[in-house]
Amino acid sequence: MRYAIPLAAGKLALHFGHCQEFAFVDTNEDGEITATSRAVPPAHEPGALPKWLAENNANVIIASGMGTRAQMLFEQNGIHVVIGAPVDDAVALVRSYIDGTLETGANICSE
Repeated sequence: MRYAIPLAAGKLALHFGHCQEFAFVDTNEDGEITATSRAVPPAHEPGALPKWLAENNANVIIASGMGTRAQMLFEQNGIHVVIGAPVDDAVALVRSYIDGTLETGANICSE
């Protein structure tokens, strides 16, 4: 599995579409983290991030907030979206998600 986490200052970004970079966290079938990397996303334009993350083989996005249209575009690209995640570093978020302990709250993006 490959998890994509939008980052600002090394932690989960509150504004998904305007993040500075994405962390990619890869896991094996046992849920063990096998690799991490970071990449700068393309410019924020409608439809650009779903395509780019699909091209980067993301399976799951962990985000703080995201608009409903963006969520639909990701799901159409076969990428599961988790919203309402707390601000934390990418590896900690993925570990919590895999362990079933990731506490999510409200989607901070209302559009």
